Amino acid sequence: MKRTLLIVCVFIMKSLSSQSDSEAIAAPLIGVHFGGSLPFADLGARYGANLNTGFNFMYKTKKNILFGIDGNYGFGRNIKDDVLKNLKNSDGFVVDNSGYPADIRMSERVITITAHIGKLFPLGSPNPNSGLLLDVGLGYMQHKVHFVDINQQIASIKGDLRIGLDRLTNGICASQFVGYMYLSDNRFFNFYTGIEAFEGITKSVRKLNYDTGLPDTKSRLDILLGLRIGWILPLYSRTPKNYFYN
Repeated sequence: MKRTLLIVCVFIMKSLSSQSDSEAIAAPLIGVHFGGSLPFADLGARYGANLNTGFNFMYKTKKNILFGIDGNYGFGRNIKDDVLKNLKNSDGFVVDNSGYPADIRMSERVITITAHIGKLFPLGSPNPNSGLLLDVGLGYMQHKVHFVDINQQIASIKGDLRIGLDRLTNGICASQFVGYMYLSDNRFFNFYTGIEAFEGITKSVRKLNYDTGLPDTKSRLDILLGLRIGWILPLYSRTPKNYFYN
């Protein structure tokens, strides 16, 4: 037991001493992430909370500037617009081609693609490649209602008929991220986590909404605010000088 404790203490002391010798590095970083968001403004009137996943590619300079591209895919089951109301009978059911209650499921789909740039501040962090991360981006946002006809028995949501109901909307968006990034000295445990926001200036792609019989031509403000956690894979091929344990 004493020997094990001594080994642990030596390892910790060795780690701390090596961290003081580490230096900021330049490296490509590939990340995958998962999170959840709440919609606000016009998006909040149409959808509820969603989950999301995605990827990003970043390049980190020796001055701890990061830039790259981020892709995000969101999905949720809370649809506030009753886009199928004109297809429902007096009992409130959508019926299939045979006259039976249909098994139809709706969900939200959100896509964002942004180019971004950020700065890492290693304040009080274990090494100069970890710390507070501030990031901003600019790109594209798209969202729509997705339909799944389980039994493939509803003609009114197939093909061109679907486009009058799916609320397909897109436009430009801005993004912000505030969080913490950790790049370990051994390259095996690397992550980032924090709060992210997206603000989209969007507009409907469809000329007419079939459920209302009205065109949707107004500009929209679509906001997402949520939490994200991601795993990072550094892609440098050799160890930087004085960076790993001696």
